[in-house]
Amino acid sequence: MDYYEPMMPFRRLTPFAFAVFATLLSPAFAQAPSATPEPSPEPAAQAPSEPGRSLMDAQLFYEVLLGELNARNTDPATAFALLLDSARRTNDARLYQRAMEVALQARSGESALQAARNWRLAIPDSVDANRYELQILIAMNRIQDTAPSLRHLLELTPADTKTQALAGIVPLYARASDRPLAAKVVEDALERELKDPQTGADAWITIGRMRLAAGQQEAALEAARKAQEIKPESELPSRLALELMAAKMPAAETLIQQHLDTYAQPELRIAYARGLIEDQRYTEAQQQLAKVTQDRADLPEPWLILGAMQAEENQQAAGIASLNRFLELAKNLPDADLRERGQSQAYLALAQLAEKRKDFKSAESWLAKVNNPALQLTAQTRRASLLAAQGHLGEAQAVLDALPHGTPAEVRVRLNAQVQLLRDQKLYQAAYDVLAKASADAPDDMDVVYDQAMMAEKLGQYELMEKLLRNVIAAQPDSQNAYNALGYSLADRGVRLDEARQLITKALEFAPGDPFISDSLGWVEFKAGHFDQALGILDKAFKSKPDPEIAAHLGEVLWTLGHKAQAQAVWKQGLGLNADNETLLETLQRLHAKP
Repeated sequence: MDYYEPMMPFRRLTPFAFAVFATLLSPAFAQAPSATPEPSPEPAAQAPSEPGRSLMDAQLFYEVLLGELNARNTDPATAFALLLDSARRTNDARLYQRAMEVALQARSGESALQAARNWRLAIPDSVDANRYELQILIAMNRIQDTAPSLRHLLELTPADTKTQALAGIVPLYARASDRPLAAKVVEDALERELKDPQTGADAWITIGRMRLAAGQQEAALEAARKAQEIKPESELPSRLALELMAAKMPAAETLIQQHLDTYAQPELRIAYARGLIEDQRYTEAQQQLAKVTQDRADLPEPWLILGAMQAEENQQAAGIASLNRFLELAKNLPDADLRERGQSQAYLALAQLAEKRKDFKSAESWLAKVNNPALQLTAQTRRASLLAAQGHLGEAQAVLDALPHGTPAEVRVRLNAQVQLLRDQKLYQAAYDVLAKASADAPDDMDVVYDQAMMAEKLGQYELMEKLLRNVIAAQPDSQNAYNALGYSLADRGVRLDEARQLITKALEFAPGDPFISDSLGWVEFKAGHFDQALGILDKAFKSKPDPEIAAHLGEVLWTLGHKAQAQAVWKQGLGLNADNETLLETLQRLHAKP
């Protein structure tokens, strides 16, 4: 056997090991006899004893090589020991890092921590060593021990990058299991930054986000307030407050409004409008968007969002104007993908407006312009709806049958489109049959079961509807839609009103202020004879979300109370939103009323 054969694996070294060898053997790693060496990112504690001689002596070469071979031959403990010993003898950061990587690959947190700490002790000013030590401690869930590492890391961070470093703390601690403890540790570690006027606001924002992650909403809001006091012009406190809107904290919204009253920051106002939309406060969202379009008429995004909302509420003239303004501005968007997607969204909204005024030719021409692949499915479903509205049900069904259905999302879109098509044509039994088959194929899909219950109600099969909805509630105890649907059905039929109120109140616990659930509650109170209470609830719901069904109920309460002119005005507004709404038309016919 060739005595040199054991050295052959050198040719198959990892890229990292090869790079280490190449660097250690290169002239740049040796000390020249008459020149000052180039500064290294990690200062070495030892220098070569002889001019021109490499630090890679035979023993070190052998240890590093053997360490890499053991790492490749599934003996990470030996590899780690050899590499760490080599790192200690040379104080070379790359060898410390390699030893740490071997330990991490072997899932030995203690060994990885040992390497990182040795690295940090050998080269105290190493940002990488301190950062790795902090990350390993967090990964090992030793949160209490991270404060010194975090504090030292911040001390090493240059002033011009301190803001970025502070922002990076929250994702660092994202894996911490004890989040309240993590928030406290971070706050203690930022004591110096909190006292510095240059970093105080950013430090409070970091603390606020840590508190938010820990579920401490009130404390997070207090941190946002303190950040705003230090830097009133910054929008970061309001950005944090936006995240608190989901927790239904009026004080957070007050902070946002106060900031917007003083500083013109359109991006923040747009974000606030999006939060209002998510909260289903559509009228207020439109007001915010209208403010942006007045202050910065050159921004495309608010015009698109505003136009889409106006299309949804059948505000024909305003919607067309907003969407056309967006299309004009979108021509100058530098991002081609963003431009194409925005234009396609505008075309869909314009098609929706045209369909509502029964201008089917214009609607089809707008749909033909949709070329964004992500919106093609939506365009096809709208095209099927247009065909059905013109009496071409067979052609509409053929369009839906041709829709892709390879992924679960595509299957769901096609199912929804088929059911909606049949529902619009009042083919309730056919829609129910489609849903029943889908439910049999996927019995755990509670969305399908819910839709099946809604079709059962249309067919007058109330016992079946209730059974299906209670199945949904049993599987998803937080399903506000199921609670609301069952409660509303009972109220609309005037039966078990106390139970209906309980169900709808439960739904509101999961979705406070939801205008549609509030509409159900108002309808229960009306059926129970509490007319004034019903009026207050329904009036607030209609102002939050102008909707033809809410208009039907509000108008009936006003009519019953003798306010017939007001009732007619509300009904007229509802018909403007949707002249074909079944509930509104049935109400007018039953009361022999005209808007």
